[in-house]
Amino acid sequence: MTHIALVDDDENIQTSVAMALKAQGYQVSSYGDGMAALEGVATHPPDLMVLDIKMPRLDGLETLKRLRQSTDLPVIMLTSKDEEIDQILGFNLGADDYVTKPFSQRLLIERVRAVLRRANPETSGADTKTPESTLVRGKLQLNAERHTCQWDGQEVRLTVTEFLILEALASRPGYVKSRDQLMDVAYSDGVYVDDRTIDSHVKRLRKKFRQLDKSFNAIETLYGVGYRYKADADAPVG
Repeated sequence: MTHIALVDDDENIQTSVAMALKAQGYQVSSYGDGMAALEGVATHPPDLMVLDIKMPRLDGLETLKRLRQSTDLPVIMLTSKDEEIDQILGFNLGADDYVTKPFSQRLLIERVRAVLRRANPETSGADTKTPESTLVRGKLQLNAERHTCQWDGQEVRLTVTEFLILEALASRPGYVKSRDQLMDVAYSDGVYVDDRTIDSHVKRLRKKFRQLDKSFNAIETLYGVGYRYKADADAPVG
């Protein structure tokens, strides 16, 4: 049974959303603040987290920041209608999607399903690759079935969305992918995001690789056009 962690200090939202998720067959663990959620995730890891931004003790953004230090768990943020800056900050910190309050339970459930499909393509029928296929581009190794990424033999922990964007770029080195094309790859379930969201994900990708290799420059920006994976980054190592 797929396990969802629901983090919101509003008891009414907790109760109604938990009931809706359980009715769809999900197991739900509810938490009233970020501290409780981090403690719960450590002992009972979920498959996905629905995380409110505005909370006491530890807000959603700080919770996500701490979460990303140790896990690539898919996260959907809950934000208020006028909190666009929080949405951008959330994507910068590694959120996979967001839902704006007030929201319908049906919409949230569809977003949950969409992110879970991206996280586990082999269970959705969307994956057409052979089992255990690994994409190798020089120092880069990507395994979609295991959702693993390595650079020069070292693990790089990526969110679902970051992985999909990198895979799209690395699958055709030297070819440019526009922001719209990357949106279609990373958000293929009719979820609208703006250009800044893709830029935020690419920025985080570069930062993660440069933490392992300060000379990392495999992802190029073509201003006004999009991004591409450098063709010479495909050259064999050594």
